[in-house]
Amino acid sequence: MADVLRRWWVQVLLVFIASRIVSTTIMLVYAMNQVANPWTDASPDYVSYASMWDSLWYLRVVMDGYPTLLPLDDAGAVAENAWAFMPAYPYLVGTLSWLAAVPFRIVAIGVSLVCAGAASFVFYRLFATWLPQGASVAAVALMLFSPISPILQVGYAESMQLLLLGISLLLLVRRRYVAMLPWVVLMSFTRPTGLAFALAMAGHVALRWWRHRRHGEPYPRAEVLGSVAVGLASAVAGLAWTWIAAIATGRPDAYMATELAWRQSYIGDAPFLPFLPWLQGAVWWASWTGLPGWFGVLVLLLALALIAAALCSPWMRRLGVDLRIWVAAWMVYLLAVFFPQSSTWRLLLPATPALAALAVPRSRWIVPVAIALGIVGQWFWFGAAWAWQEGDWSPP
Repeated sequence: MADVLRRWWVQVLLVFIASRIVSTTIMLVYAMNQVANPWTDASPDYVSYASMWDSLWYLRVVMDGYPTLLPLDDAGAVAENAWAFMPAYPYLVGTLSWLAAVPFRIVAIGVSLVCAGAASFVFYRLFATWLPQGASVAAVALMLFSPISPILQVGYAESMQLLLLGISLLLLVRRRYVAMLPWVVLMSFTRPTGLAFALAMAGHVALRWWRHRRHGEPYPRAEVLGSVAVGLASAVAGLAWTWIAAIATGRPDAYMATELAWRQSYIGDAPFLPFLPWLQGAVWWASWTGLPGWFGVLVLLLALALIAAALCSPWMRRLGVDLRIWVAAWMVYLLAVFFPQSSTWRLLLPATPALAALAVPRSRWIVPVAIALGIVGQWFWFGAAWAWQEGDWSPP
């Protein structure tokens, strides 16, 4: 038995099971105290509770498809609609649901759990590129116990995105560029990831080319062509959904207008300019809490400085440059296109591999303390974002 427990895959499996027990317990406690809401009755069962919020949008995609005529609100602006949700996850769930004759909600949760479990093993292999077995298992634990990890077991596409991201990054560090292509494209149609990954590939190519020219590191022509092809494919796939929405609806701005609908309750029908949303959000949230707008901007700048310092820390440098480039690219992408709101915490999930840096130090207390803080964070995140109360306008 002792020999079995020393195997890496057994340790990762036990960590995954333990993390899901913790997250499930938190969810069930909240479910028992959940009041009746637009999705469930009071005190719903687990399946119903894990199928709230955007889970219904994925079901609508399967049942009704995507609208060819965009809905409008009373002011004439594009209202929230299914074009904001990529097709890979709902169509996979819908197909499996039809084949197995099992309700969509149950299959959606099952797919999320399977993808989360598979992602745990993939990310272990990624972390093991730089870290010993114990630290790699600890790194996986830090991901699975992070404050936003309950999202991995609900009817959302984040687990599938995380699995595809892990596969793509693992193939990237192994320089298997051609093998990356289908995974990168599929990831782009699961969650809006394509442009961010294209940015990361641009950084990867630029760094490899610089090292080749400056230090003579090998960068064979086949790898040059393969890495550039992945970057271009990711960029095209990242833009493809906007083109598909435009063709289907006859509106060139169909996808962008749909995404902007989710921020109208904050700043109204404001035009989109890259990187402006976070400044708008910083001022809005500061004003909402009764503080001056400049204070919100100051907090934003401080947060960006802390992120930059973390990416440059000795612990993070141990994880390899490709992982750091990805995390930086994802953060730049979020800053460029998203408006900070309650769902922003969920959007940090693709950056959670950076938590592996906490597994690098030799102190035996850092990982347990970080996991404990992650569990506390899960409790507060779930209560603030997922659990619904009368008048709640903050979707997870």
